Amino acid sequence: MFDLSALGVEYGTLAMFVMLLALLITGMPLAFVTLLVALVFTLGWFGPMAVPLVTSRIFSFVSSFVFVSVPMFVLMAAILDRSGIARDLFDAMKLVGGRIRGGVAVQTIFVAVILAAMSGIIGGEIVLLGLLALPQMLRLGYDRSLAIGVVCAGGSLGTMVPPSIVLIIYGLTANVSVGDLFTAAVIPGLMLASFYVIYVLIRAYTGNVAPPVEPDDTPLGEKLAKLKGLILPIIVVICVLGSIYGGIASVTEASAVGAFGVMLSTIVRGEFSWGMMRGAAMQTLRTTGMIVWIGIGASALVGVFNLMGGIAFVSGLITGISDTPLVVILFMMLILFVLGMFLDWVGIALLTMPIFVPIVVELGYSPVWFGVVFAMNMQVSFLSPPFGPAAFYLKSVAPPDITLGDIFRSMAPFIALQVLAVGLLIAFPGLTGH
Repeated sequence: MFDLSALGVEYGTLAMFVMLLALLITGMPLAFVTLLVALVFTLGWFGPMAVPLVTSRIFSFVSSFVFVSVPMFVLMAAILDRSGIARDLFDAMKLVGGRIRGGVAVQTIFVAVILAAMSGIIGGEIVLLGLLALPQMLRLGYDRSLAIGVVCAGGSLGTMVPPSIVLIIYGLTANVSVGDLFTAAVIPGLMLASFYVIYVLIRAYTGNVAPPVEPDDTPLGEKLAKLKGLILPIIVVICVLGSIYGGIASVTEASAVGAFGVMLSTIVRGEFSWGMMRGAAMQTLRTTGMIVWIGIGASALVGVFNLMGGIAFVSGLITGISDTPLVVILFMMLILFVLGMFLDWVGIALLTMPIFVPIVVELGYSPVWFGVVFAMNMQVSFLSPPFGPAAFYLKSVAPPDITLGDIFRSMAPFIALQVLAVGLLIAFPGLTGH
């Protein structure tokens, strides 16, 4: 085989990047692309004897105890998808939203925050809100762009609001306490949600984008009956997050408590069936399998790149951009933003964090703070064209007359709010408590 080490680390890095790009353009899944490139460079740079060194990195990633929490939170989301918990939660929140102009859009954001605090992933949440909230807003006469943007942006809050799987994967990659990340992300996550609410209210009261408030003549008994829809979700959220913040359980143990709590909720509601559990288990297997395979490929690639001296080389390039730490951080944000337009967040975290986190620490910043900034940056990637997953999730359940172009255009104001939130987190690191 051709001796790739003759290229040197500079041209080796370039060759690796070009090979990655070329294979991704063919449509090959990211997990297989990274594995193939890792194998080619391991054999071509070091020879067959180096393969065990690379596989040891893979083992350390997949054997992490915290990683067990990922399928648990995915299972929670999958059961939520198949139960009526989200529908009853949405109905209960009408008691809050019915009193203000733009109320349905505001209650959609509130429901999104509670669902995010229950599951930590975005796909199912956007689909649920697309089925529950979007038709109702369109029927009531809401501006279509506002309705679409609220569903996509609100549904993506799962990446910021604990127990976020983005933060779990970051914690694994950066070797940072996931519990600390969850604590640090609470205020920024609620801040972003409040930006959405303020934007909706401003648009509702200054423009003709929301219907006027109708008098609420719902009997008190019916209102109290609707409030019951809040009880089970709030109990699950308290059990999951309360056990983590209270120091009672680790993130992994809390995820199991949450999965059991959601399953118990479906039993109490009379919705439990083995067919539902089988469907939820299969969905969990598919989602977790994708994350694991991307993790395996990215871990192998980063492992061989590190052995080549590539991480030290790229770190030197990034830190050499400026003597001002803030400029270096902003450059990293730009890299993440561009990568987010084309790659899955799991791949971005696993490929870039081994390079970025040591630089962040060297610059004197907290890796916990950077994890929250990274999660906020990934918010942008979920909405931004050409491959923003939020748009495709919503398109799968939206009315046929709503095109992908309509969805991406509708998300522009919310992307601006996300960029504003990233800027505030960088300007005021104290928002994370770090």
